[in-house]
Amino acid sequence: MNSNSKNSASGDLISKKPNGKDVVSSAAPVKPSAASMKPSAAAMKISAAPTIPFAASMKPIGQSGVSGDSSSTKRHGKAVVCSDVPSDNSDRVVFFKDVTFGPQEHELRFRLIHFWEAKHAFSKILMGLEMLLVDAEGTVIQGFIPPSRMDTYLRHMKPGSTYRLTNFFGSKTKKVYRVADPDVTIAFSWKSVLSDLTDTSAWFPEDRFRFHGYEQFEAACDLKGDLYDFIGHIKLVNEQALNESFVLDEVEIASDRRILVHVQTHDGPVMKLYIWDKVATAFCEKFRSLGKPPSVIMVTTVNPKRLGGALSLSSLSSSRVFFDTDVHQTREYLAWLESNSEVANRVNAEIVTKAETATIGELLTYMKQEGAKVAWFECTATIDDVVRGSAWYYIACGGCKTKATKGPTTLMCRKCGKTEIIGAAEYLSKLSVYDNNDHASFVLLGDAGFELTGKKASVLVESYYEANEGSGDDHVVPVPQVLIDTIGQKRTFVIKISKHNLEGKTQALTVTKVLPLEVPALGYDLAADVVVSPTADEGVKRGADMIVSDDAKRAKSG
Repeated sequence: MNSNSKNSASGDLISKKPNGKDVVSSAAPVKPSAASMKPSAAAMKISAAPTIPFAASMKPIGQSGVSGDSSSTKRHGKAVVCSDVPSDNSDRVVFFKDVTFGPQEHELRFRLIHFWEAKHAFSKILMGLEMLLVDAEGTVIQGFIPPSRMDTYLRHMKPGSTYRLTNFFGSKTKKVYRVADPDVTIAFSWKSVLSDLTDTSAWFPEDRFRFHGYEQFEAACDLKGDLYDFIGHIKLVNEQALNESFVLDEVEIASDRRILVHVQTHDGPVMKLYIWDKVATAFCEKFRSLGKPPSVIMVTTVNPKRLGGALSLSSLSSSRVFFDTDVHQTREYLAWLESNSEVANRVNAEIVTKAETATIGELLTYMKQEGAKVAWFECTATIDDVVRGSAWYYIACGGCKTKATKGPTTLMCRKCGKTEIIGAAEYLSKLSVYDNNDHASFVLLGDAGFELTGKKASVLVESYYEANEGSGDDHVVPVPQVLIDTIGQKRTFVIKISKHNLEGKTQALTVTKVLPLEVPALGYDLAADVVVSPTADEGVKRGADMIVSDDAKRAKSG
């Protein structure tokens, strides 16, 4: 069931600063304003429309959400699911603010915003079903169904629908990874009765978001406390800048179970946002349905962590993903982005996403560590030699720079799905390097070769064939002199520790960027790369997969 459905919300009902307070959404339209999107040190406040829950201008809810057979399921003589319950128990109805600890026979009326499976972090044992609920007063609370009762209720539940619940238990809210403010959680007990809410006089907010900015995420880093929501614009996806030809590699994403997105809110710091597992799948589905790369992203309930010395955000099973026009908040941010593109793309010298510095020995040690993940490092080394006698380039798709495959009569690209493409030569050169203590093999990939030599591989290959017209297509072009001339240079490389390195398939390290000689290696500014050269890192993504390649062939047009 897709929790990112259109029921997910638009408009603001109650907006407060996100210091643990809610930003609740309703169907009431709110006009975007530039002032509401200005960056500040405080948590973001995106629109305020303080109206009462039963405002006459709000739309009625519509048809109830319980589906399936209208007959009740019984347990111990009690109806646990019912789709036709009289609505004359108004004297028993309470709001979330009135819920106390222990068993209660009151009636709750609420909208189900979202639900997700809760699993043990290490054993992955199913702990139950967690829910996010909102009542008519705009109060958001967490709900919980034990695993033994999930089958009873789950088939009747739909995000965005409204329900009535009687005979429940008020339990203590967990202290880690909380998604709502109240200290009490609504837990379904053995005699709980869940039914559709058919009372058309009741209205509820459709969603709620609690936003944090960079400073608030920084303060909450690694505390495992309350989870807040992020909104901003996309810089990179899996180290690639977005353009019209960008295509997600869903096979690789399914294998890695994660997506890395570099994000920024207004002109603030660039952060890494890691999206995992089912949330990554939802990301791909929504991304594909758009038909073009999105600009704005909102991810709910993210966990702030420090990785490699830099603040990062990580999705959890409770997270949801929204893009450009999905909800009011993303539409409002998109309007700001379109009218402030220069501000959004401006890079502050103090706001840099850095790759951690490491020696060759430290890189080799990291690869062997248990639990090590794909990561990027800066490494300064001297080029000892360029490996010759084998191909130093590969033929790539001219659009996405993925390695092209040879068809019966044309070149093809599996990633783009095209059966006829124009190939282009890209660097895939092996270097022998050393530092003060160790030697290693570096694989120079794509634009990193241009950054080292100042010459594009496609130009060098074309020049060779022009000077050697008798050479056949199967001829291996020798390593160019401009690459050999780099021997003896001491350079700073940005190194990707790939999945192949971690699995022990190769010891060769992929170079995704070479820093200029005239600039001290103080940090790798990914945001600056996006501003200066939007396509600079597009060929990086598949580097580890191409360390072992077939003999390079001459690029041909189909």
